[in-house]
Amino acid sequence: MRKKLTRRTKTAIKRHSNVPPDWYERSIKENILQRFWHKKRFKEVAKLVEKTGGKILDIGSADGTFSRIILDRSKGEYVIGIDVLKASVDWANARHKDTGKMEFRLGDAHKLEFKANSFDSVFALEVLEHVDDPEAVLKGVKRVLKKGGYAVFLVPADNLLFEVIWFFWTKWRGRIWHDTHIQSFKKGWLPKLCKRVGFKVEEDKKFLLGMLHVVKVRKKK
Repeated sequence: MRKKLTRRTKTAIKRHSNVPPDWYERSIKENILQRFWHKKRFKEVAKLVEKTGGKILDIGSADGTFSRIILDRSKGEYVIGIDVLKASVDWANARHKDTGKMEFRLGDAHKLEFKANSFDSVFALEVLEHVDDPEAVLKGVKRVLKKGGYAVFLVPADNLLFEVIWFFWTKWRGRIWHDTHIQSFKKGWLPKLCKRVGFKVEEDKKFLLGMLHVVKVRKKK
């Protein structure tokens, strides 16, 4: 039986209800701008992925496109992806079942229903700008990470260039994302928040003309 959804989860589902279940895979194939954007962002994220295997959690896994890249890059034993959209979860499970190492579940980033110290690494790529309480999400990530484990967070830096492009993007092909960014990580807020939660910040970098901000953290032993 499916658990009763919280008001926060219902709001998140409604906010993202226009996102197609195969959005990333299809977009990379069909649109040259999105292909460039996503390849560039994952090139930078891949530099932070440790090839140590282990069990991995991907928060906001959508259609599983980037979950699979993480699996391949890390040589992971198993990846669990969570997302609030059932259509995306179902599509991802069907699309990636051939690996035998990936599972996608319905889940809310604010309430990670996993035991403490369950994962060797956690990824949340362009997710935190969509959640109501980023600090609560980071605390949950810290709880489910094993001691010595790491997490990678990627968010828009919300500089002027990004804001201009985002404005026009959400009027065009990206209109499905209109009003889905409810947090801003200007002025280096993300690494500050990570430190406040108790993580050790190991990497802190902006790229794509300063439009994206990636942070890698470690749970202290």
